[in-house]
Amino acid sequence: MARFTDKVFAVTGGGSGIGEAIVKRLSAEGAKVAVLDIDLAAGERVAAEAGSATAYRADVTDPAAMMAVIDQVVADHGKLDGAVNNAGIGGPFIPTADYPLDWWDRTLAINLSGVFHSLRAELPHMVRQGGGAIVNMSSICGMIGQAGTAAYVATKHAVIGLTKTVALEYGAQGVRCNAVCPTYVRTPLTLAELTDPAIWTDLDARHATGHCATPEDVAAMAAFLLSDDAKSVTGSAHLVDGGITSA
Repeated sequence: MARFTDKVFAVTGGGSGIGEAIVKRLSAEGAKVAVLDIDLAAGERVAAEAGSATAYRADVTDPAAMMAVIDQVVADHGKLDGAVNNAGIGGPFIPTADYPLDWWDRTLAINLSGVFHSLRAELPHMVRQGGGAIVNMSSICGMIGQAGTAAYVATKHAVIGLTKTVALEYGAQGVRCNAVCPTYVRTPLTLAELTDPAIWTDLDARHATGHCATPEDVAAMAAFLLSDDAKSVTGSAHLVDGGITSA
């Protein structure tokens, strides 16, 4: 498949996990991909492995830095056809009344404000060129609650609301905006937080498919939403959850 020949995409948090899988999927389908990550070395590794990709250091919590790096991507490649705002963190499992304020602030800064700062940088370029497609990374926790994860759940719900708002505001200008809501995925981030193998065995069993999603499963959904195959799809939140939220 070469759905993205001559297309230019930016992926935040592209240096590992789901972001890495998205970079490699888009590159494999012909795109030039800007790998944006706060860890430049990680981004450079992914860019080298993907082939048609370039790494940039990007801190999604810094609005001026996001403006500058997206401007640089456009200067380097001539345009920005799409973006995946994927950078995010999890956080500790602690009840709401005891939830640490520093973790609350950090999670909102990366998971929610980071998407907002990215959108502010990306949208003007897409509007000027007559259109584009954006995917914001939410979670099944954008659809349901989960005990002990107040900050994460709050941000992922908010990302869906932000996605719908952008879709309404910019649809007439040719920009589509959708959210992807993955289930539990074995990534460096989740494996560092959920270290007991028994937890993953239990999580696999809770899915109708019998297993958690892979980063490549999520990348496939993101690629569809960025493609012309989804030209009538905007303002939507798309589960990649193996049926876990259907119970």
